[in-house]
Order: sequence, then C-alpha cells, then structure tokens
Amino acid sequence: MSRQEAPSAQVIEHVSSLIGFDTVSRNSNLALIEWAANRLESAGAQVRFDYNESRSKANLLATFGQGPGGVVLSGHTDVVPVDGQVWSSDPFEAQIRDGRLFGRGACDMKGFIGVAMAQAQRLGSMTLREPVHLALSYDEEVGCLGIPGLIEEMRKAGIQPSGCIVGEPTSMRVVAAHKGGRIYRCRVKGCAAHSSLTPHGLNAIEYAANLVSHIQRLADEEAQVGKRIEGFDVPFSTISTNTISGGNGMNIIPAHCEFSFEYRYLPGVDPDGFIGNLRRFAYEQVLPRMQARHGDAAIEFECLGSIPALDDEDSQELKKMALALLGESAAQRVAYGTEASFFQEAGVPSIVCGPGSITVAHKADEYVSLEQLAACESFLGKVIQSLAA
Repeated sequence: MSRQEAPSAQVIEHVSSLIGFDTVSRNSNLALIEWAANRLESAGAQVRFDYNESRSKANLLATFGQGPGGVVLSGHTDVVPVDGQVWSSDPFEAQIRDGRLFGRGACDMKGFIGVAMAQAQRLGSMTLREPVHLALSYDEEVGCLGIPGLIEEMRKAGIQPSGCIVGEPTSMRVVAAHKGGRIYRCRVKGCAAHSSLTPHGLNAIEYAANLVSHIQRLADEEAQVGKRIEGFDVPFSTISTNTISGGNGMNIIPAHCEFSFEYRYLPGVDPDGFIGNLRRFAYEQVLPRMQARHGDAAIEFECLGSIPALDDEDSQELKKMALALLGESAAQRVAYGTEASFFQEAGVPSIVCGPGSITVAHKADEYVSLEQLAACESFLGKVIQSLAA
C-alpha cells in the first residue's frame, strides 16, 4: 500500500479507540463523549454538551476558532447491535486485515469521526478565518433522536455555520440529496367475541386490513403517477406496511390489531399529504362503519419517527466545493436518511460524504478500507485548509 493510500497513525489510533466503546444505541455513550471531549479540549477546542432527559447520553459540539460561518463535521456515536451476528473477531476491538479495519461502527460511522478527531492538533495550532465545529450525536440509529438537541445547542450559542458535512459511509462520494422518512403506528380497537358469535364482535384485524389495503393503493398511485426525480435508486416516494400483529386465539374475534408503516418521500413532496389522505379514509369511511356496530371502536395513528428530506437545491455551493476537492463531476442521491437534513432544516447547507460503503454497514465483520480512511483524511485536510486565515 502506498503512503497516499494509507491513513496516518493518528487516524488509526482514533478510529480504533472509538470502536472500543460499546455504544450500541441501547447503551450510554457518555464514556466515548467524555473521552472525545478531553482529547478535543486539550487540543484547544471549546466544548459544549447536550444531554438527554435521563443524562445517560450526550451530544458533543467542539469548536475550533471563532466568528461566524465555518463548517460542521458531523457524525453519530451510536452503532447497531451485534446480537445474533457471527464475527471473525471481537466487534468492539479494531482489527486490521488485508487493508481493511474491522469493527462495529468502522464505517457507520466511527471511521469518519476518527478522521475528524485526528485533525484536532492541527486545528488547535492553526489560525482559522472561519471556525470548524465537530458535532457528535447520540441515537441516530433509532430515529435521529439526539440531533435536534445538538442543533438547538448550536442555536442557543449563536452558532450559524456556512455548511455541514455529515460523514455517513458514501465511499467518499458526495451525496447532496436523500429522501425523507416518516414511520407510523396504527392501532385499531374492535370488540372481542367467541368466533361462533361473529356478529356480536367487531373484528379489528379485518378493519385494519381495510387500512393496509388503502396504504397499498396509495403506494401504487405514487409508483404510477407520483412525482419522480431521476438519480434515486427508486425515483418515486414509497409506502410500505412492515409489521402487523393482532388477535389472541383461533376461536376469538380479535379486539385489537396494530401495524406499522413507513413513508419514504422525495425532496419537495409534502409528507403531510399522505398521512392526511390515510386519516380521512380511516375517519370518514372505515371508523363510521365500525362505530355503527360498536360505539367504543377506535382507530389511532402515532408518528414514531420523522426524518426530513435533504434537497440538493439548498446546498449548491457546498456541493460544488466538495466535488472540486474530490475531483468528482456529479453528486449522488440516496434513499436512506441522515442527520444532514436536520442541519439543512435549521438553515445550514449540508451534504453527506464519508469513508466506507453502506453495503457493509450493520453487518457482521463491518469494515472500512484503509484507502477510504486515507481519502477521507485528505478530503477533510483540504476542507480545513480552505478555512485557514
């Protein structure tokens, strides 16, 4: 491996240390955050914390330099579980084999965080024309729960960066647009009865099936005549029912049914239109038929998670800069969501670009190639140099 294809020893050290913290989303990330804060503060950063309600998790914002503008280098500290996966080595101990660094979170996304943190000593010794902020969040993997608090902390501190780079694994390609997402749960309440007395009950599963069928009709309509944007793997908005449960016996009319569904929508699409359509169908057509038979019947919808869409029209200058630094001609569009759209929604132009492939994220023997880490180190070095006085 040539020197250009190999990351610095500092990068390897930082990524390996980060992997050593078991920050599966169900666990606290405080040990990692405190370790990172000590490193960054000793290099000259001003650090700010934002805790969750139980103070078991925290976001970290570390700032080098002063003044308005600047860039945020952002990554989430939580990782997905390894339960049931068969690994070739300890997932929480970094291993280098065949030009790859293995470990849970190696590409998603402790590789990027490690590269960014390895710039700390350089940042601390530079005179910066605009500041550089390192933003580390919690609970991205379970619905981007932490990032709103971090952005609010930025707002309260009067920090309004000129751009943000979120280092999700993109194989160091620039991603300037992604779909938004909403996850909902629907609960249908009927009335139990012995199955031999069917007319005396109200079958919650059957009425839930009416709603699921309507969701499928809406999905088919999106696929056939909905808005399309080329460049996405699936160039239209998608809707799917993904879990369902109900009933408690083969000879009992089910009183309850619950299902979840997901809406992934294109930039520029109003996500409220879909759920509004479904609610009208539920409350104007399905529920009246249910309550005509049983007055206590009910249908309830609950939004479990929401990620805004990332629109490349709002980040043109940042996109052009990143493409130029990487020697690329065009940005990508992806179906998965990231924290970049939360920054964009707060008025910070944002793109996604980081080391590693999304195809190995969340899998056993997750890895990031040393070549990708080196490419990221070179890229961030150029970004930082562009902000030097």
